Amino acid sequence: MAEYNPQSIEAKWQKRWEDARVFESDVDPAKQKYYVLEMLPYPSGTLHMGHMRNYAIGDVVARVKRMRGFNVIHPMGWDAFGLPAENAAIKNQTHPREWTNKNITEFQRTLRRFGFSYDWRREISTCEPEYYRWNQWFFLRMLEKGLAYRKKSRVNWCPKCCTVLANEQVVNGGYCWRHEDTLVEVREIEQWFLKTTAYADQLLDDLKQLEGGWPDRVITMQRNWIGKSQGAKVKFAVADVTGLEPIEVFTTRIDTIFGATALILAPNHPYVARLLEGSPVQHHGDAMLARLKKASAKAEDIATAEKEGFFTGRHATNPFSGERMPIWVGNFVLMEYGTGAIMAVPAHDERDFEFCRKFGLPVRVVVQPDNVAPLDGATLAEAFVEHQQGKLVNSGPYNGLSPGEAIAKMGADAEAKGFGKRETIFRLRDWGISRQRYWGTPIPVIYCAKDGLVPVPDKDLPVLLPPNPKLTGEGESPLASTQEFVNTTCPKCGGPARRETDTMDTFVDSSWYFYRYCDPHNAAAPFDPAKIAYWFPIDQYIGGITHAILHLLYSRFWCKVMRDLGLVKHDEPIKRLFTQGMVLKGGTAMSKSKGNVVGAYEMADKFGADTGRLYTLFAAPPEKDLEWSEESIEGAWRFLNRVFRLVADFQEQFLAKPVRETSGDPNLSEQRLLRKAHQTLKRVTQDFDARWHFNSAIALLMELTNELYLARTTDIRGWVRKQVLELLVLMLAPMTPHIAEEMWEMLGHKDGLWNHGWPEFSEAYAKDDEIQIAVQVNGKVRGRLTIAAGEKEETVLLMAQQDATIEPHLNGKRVVKRIYVPDKLLNLVVA
Repeated sequence: MAEYNPQSIEAKWQKRWEDARVFESDVDPAKQKYYVLEMLPYPSGTLHMGHMRNYAIGDVVARVKRMRGFNVIHPMGWDAFGLPAENAAIKNQTHPREWTNKNITEFQRTLRRFGFSYDWRREISTCEPEYYRWNQWFFLRMLEKGLAYRKKSRVNWCPKCCTVLANEQVVNGGYCWRHEDTLVEVREIEQWFLKTTAYADQLLDDLKQLEGGWPDRVITMQRNWIGKSQGAKVKFAVADVTGLEPIEVFTTRIDTIFGATALILAPNHPYVARLLEGSPVQHHGDAMLARLKKASAKAEDIATAEKEGFFTGRHATNPFSGERMPIWVGNFVLMEYGTGAIMAVPAHDERDFEFCRKFGLPVRVVVQPDNVAPLDGATLAEAFVEHQQGKLVNSGPYNGLSPGEAIAKMGADAEAKGFGKRETIFRLRDWGISRQRYWGTPIPVIYCAKDGLVPVPDKDLPVLLPPNPKLTGEGESPLASTQEFVNTTCPKCGGPARRETDTMDTFVDSSWYFYRYCDPHNAAAPFDPAKIAYWFPIDQYIGGITHAILHLLYSRFWCKVMRDLGLVKHDEPIKRLFTQGMVLKGGTAMSKSKGNVVGAYEMADKFGADTGRLYTLFAAPPEKDLEWSEESIEGAWRFLNRVFRLVADFQEQFLAKPVRETSGDPNLSEQRLLRKAHQTLKRVTQDFDARWHFNSAIALLMELTNELYLARTTDIRGWVRKQVLELLVLMLAPMTPHIAEEMWEMLGHKDGLWNHGWPEFSEAYAKDDEIQIAVQVNGKVRGRLTIAAGEKEETVLLMAQQDATIEPHLNGKRVVKRIYVPDKLLNLVVA
């Protein structure tokens, strides 16, 4: 009998797929397209099984859609620029390109080893001039439209990396993500920005187009990041500094302005220096200001940090009450939000309450909740922040109004009296793309003493990175010290000029890469709009929740810019988004730095790529985290061996003789087996098409395999056995394609399985005798499941764990005991 040898089988079928060009696809208006994509990987080190999960999920989707007759595009490429490559080059005395391309070779070797169905003709690498030329082209178009500009800005600066860090790269309360012993500094330097705020309303409104296709939590995260706030700007006159314009404050709660007991300014507010000049507290204030300016620029850190601040010695006047109020500086006020100044209303804002209690500032209640004893600011234990109830108190002529009524009336009065106006602002800030490093896209701008800032003409693109930079990791940008790059001539006057030495944030590379996949070798344009019109939007995008905000937000922004340039016709690039769970080992995410990785290539050499694919799909629902288990992966290996033995046994017993359908109806044993096969097919089809319950689909295939083993001793004729085996193999094919192809050939088929469509189940056989059972958790009924009569306990348990009503009662808990009364009840005892 033939034995299952995954290494030889997988090499054989990968060669056949390549020779037959199975996974290549081109525009074909006669066929319905399907664009499935996993997020662009950064080629660092080697791939481990934590990386492979989303690729396995994407490949199942791509293969099922091909079997369903879709024209599938499934590309792969490399997010190849970035600081890690530059740091590795400095450490190892190599060129970043050498380090990057070595990793790309290793990544591609591993992905090919797993047989993922990529169209490798479409491969791109963002560090190649053929790609980054178009980053520069897009930048110039944005510069023309006023969407790219330069200004001074506070930034996170790592003194070891010698570059600006994004907020997400500042970790553990203020340290560099790459140098966890290096405290990040806050500096103010000239930066290039892209005007994402110009699209703030569209980015917010168009989230409606994504509802039902994107996870609710991702839409919520995007909405919160954009952060639309409706309120009013109010001017507070400075009482004891002459010649200073009023301080403007943005507030969403103008109804609480009579409760304001101080103004608090951001440390980098332009008025702070003027307020301190000649102030009785100037010496102390200058020292405190210097300390606060060094604090993190990261909003999350500021929100959770200990509140710090100081009194400037100056006062302002409340325009509503006429009250004289102290002006403070506080570390929790951001210049980047609103106006960089707030009115502190401690009785009705949690952060204000914490600050004012710490520094002994008064707390005055101005909104009294309904049906409770009057609140007293002196004894208040926490801020009352509810704005949907209560009435105004201590608010002069506005007493007795509800907060909503007061917001409307006070906003109108502020406008009428000239000291305020109603306004909408956004939390969203413009995107700072400047990076002081070598390994990125050069910004295509030239500085001329005569003509000022001059864009590089399109005909001179790409502006190439110099081949031999001096990478020391110290001082300014490596490009700034590379004279052959810096020194150039002005395109306008022909005189001496200097190039911009900052490079672009790598989020630029990943904001539009999926468009380039559709036309990867176009030398005349970023892509052909006609090809984009066929392939877009992306039908299914797959990646981790860590990219739920910035990467997706920037991609949506880039799409809208391209739409306005006339390159695309759609508003949103991604129709459906799926965020897979992480692969854990020892309770933490697999990571080379943690030393808990399972090498993907090594795993494939030991068990076979199909075993690794099957395990990652079976061990947990794809949206949940998966705890790696060596014992469980051996179980996946044993299952594939069992299926292979079934087919090998059939090949030996029946294929020596003609296997054809005979006259007469199937007998009772055959009917039972056919019914099980078609019921399984029906439910696996549903799991693949509608729910992505790959783990329950595999459980069903395991049950069908058990039935086939039991049927070996019954009076099942060869044609029935062959039909059921074929259905089993076809259902396994998207998940374990190599062994499925081999078994398909063993069953007597001369053409590859890739030529076969997804099977259709027989309604007569697939009809379930459906019943409803109650599911209890710790003795309480938490939901009901519709199951097939006689359903196996393991399958019912899986269904319960994935049911939207029952799952919340199991989430984060361990099932310590289960009681299953077939066709009646499942009771789960959890801890």
